[in-house]
Amino acid sequence: MLTVHHLGKSQSERIVWLCEELELSYELKRYARDPVTMLAPPEYKALHPSGAAPVVTDGDLVLAESGAIVDYFIAKYGNGRLVLGPNDPAFPQFLYWLHFANGTLQPGMGRMMILNRLDLAKDNPTLLAMKRRLDRSYDLLDARLRDAEYLAGNAFTTADIMMSFSLTTMRYFQPYDVQRCPNVVKYLGRVSARPAYRRAMEKGDPGMALLLG
Repeated sequence: MLTVHHLGKSQSERIVWLCEELELSYELKRYARDPVTMLAPPEYKALHPSGAAPVVTDGDLVLAESGAIVDYFIAKYGNGRLVLGPNDPAFPQFLYWLHFANGTLQPGMGRMMILNRLDLAKDNPTLLAMKRRLDRSYDLLDARLRDAEYLAGNAFTTADIMMSFSLTTMRYFQPYDVQRCPNVVKYLGRVSARPAYRRAMEKGDPGMALLLG
């Protein structure tokens, strides 16, 4: 049995969404964050040595890391859906934005979250440098989405699933004014209108306000 262990307000929403897009048969187990620390509960941390979301089980397999899980599900259950092949002209863009999500944008959001908790002076050089770097990441996205409907071009792919968490739910932990990036806002409207996204968010985090703008 394929089981998605979903920690509320976490990167595991990507996996729930992917399951819905692929119309997989899966069990969803939800876990609530500690209301004080906002960290995962002990039973979630015990699932995998990383102690972090997401985690899935597939028979005897226990797998963590959202990017690895996405690649595993696509390879095993995707039947060529939601990805582009090397002969597609948009393949390089697909790869770039697929890895940009957790390679650039998500770490940038995380660094700002930590720095803001340190109560640094607003003119702290490190804080300002990291803010400029995060702004550049959003500017790159906004420029891409000015010219393309989805990150890989005309096709919705796993790059969009990977990216959207950082643009939406992650802003509960690190606020960011996406209104400065109008093409990103329009893009969020497009991807969030997908029925699979709506099903996934209602199943995984029922009642949570979706930060789409």
